[in-house]
Amino acid sequence: MAAARQGHGPLAGVRVVELAGIGPGPFAAMLLADLGADVVRVDRPGGAGLRIDPAYDVTNRNKRSVLIDLKSEQGPAAVLDLAQRADVLIEGYRPGVAERLGVGPRECLERNPRLVYGRMTGWGQDGPLADTAGHDIGYIAITGALSMIGASADHPPAVPANLLGDYAGGSLYLVIGVLAALQHARTTGAGQVVDAAIVDGTAHLTAMIHGLLAAGGWQDRRGANLLDGGAPFYGTYETADGGYMAVGALERKFYAEFIELLGIADRVPAREDFDHWGELRSAIAARFKERTRAEWTEVFAGSDACVAPVLTLRETPDHPHLTARDTFVEHAGITQPAPAPRFSATPCAVRRPPARPGADTAEVAAEWGVPGLTVHPEPAHPEPDARPEPGQRDAAGPGRPKETEE
Repeated sequence: MAAARQGHGPLAGVRVVELAGIGPGPFAAMLLADLGADVVRVDRPGGAGLRIDPAYDVTNRNKRSVLIDLKSEQGPAAVLDLAQRADVLIEGYRPGVAERLGVGPRECLERNPRLVYGRMTGWGQDGPLADTAGHDIGYIAITGALSMIGASADHPPAVPANLLGDYAGGSLYLVIGVLAALQHARTTGAGQVVDAAIVDGTAHLTAMIHGLLAAGGWQDRRGANLLDGGAPFYGTYETADGGYMAVGALERKFYAEFIELLGIADRVPAREDFDHWGELRSAIAARFKERTRAEWTEVFAGSDACVAPVLTLRETPDHPHLTARDTFVEHAGITQPAPAPRFSATPCAVRRPPARPGADTAEVAAEWGVPGLTVHPEPAHPEPDARPEPGQRDAAGPGRPKETEE
């Protein structure tokens, strides 16, 4: 693991205003900041609801923060002043909240017709569920994505943290939309609104599966298909020490190398013999239980068997491949994933630690030419000065910013 690299990124010079929340909006803004954009986070007095020390909130790295009370008389005007000077604005409120606060698309685009106005929600700006609360698990549930994850139809669906909905179906699609709209604005001079809904993005992620389903190449149940653990040569197996190995030997030549290195090539049924897949799975499982995770990692090291150890979050930064690529960096005392993807001409870097609410108000006011920002209220409820106890979390959860409850 290396120290943070230096670089400005391909979005250097792009100005982004982020109306503070928690979950997919801040992650999307972090990605834009990682790519070099000047992201100014508008925090509200009392904080956005994530009950950890702001110094540890990595999703706010590479950003600056100003403190504005949007419910005060001067608050909306200050945000509009920022929007006038920005290329992009991101908000994650429930539909209609930004409009009621006076910082909706109409007000912002009147001040800045070239502005890209990005909206991050779970259900979208319209539809029967648009005004209801929600979290990642519900969004991926109705799109069918959650139904595919799990051991089998006899076991409940497995919850993939909040990676699939909030971040893959939400944040990444918001960033794609913002960048596409930014290109359009720079070409035509016309800004627009980007409606990024987690349900839309997550559904879009299942495009290939729907094609396979229509062609008869996918069964609509868990653990019965090639890529969902249904095949004995694509899944996870426990080792002698309670660890796990991940097996992805899909192609025949990789599978041949896999069973050869596993030491069972001469005593298992052919992989094409679907009726005996249960026997094949049992043989693979029994063999993996004979050695530890470290021993099996050594056996398969450097091979094309497509086998890897299942590492924990704390183990991952020390993996030799990730270490060689500097996939993780240390910045401000925090080990964290490095910016991705990588650029040959405009490298990205972790340039700043997580922004503390309001800490950059004077600096932003001077650089952006918004003198009204220098007068702001103190937080009504200062952020706590410690990390949460294990298992502690905000009642709003990462899937729904507290602001959306207004």
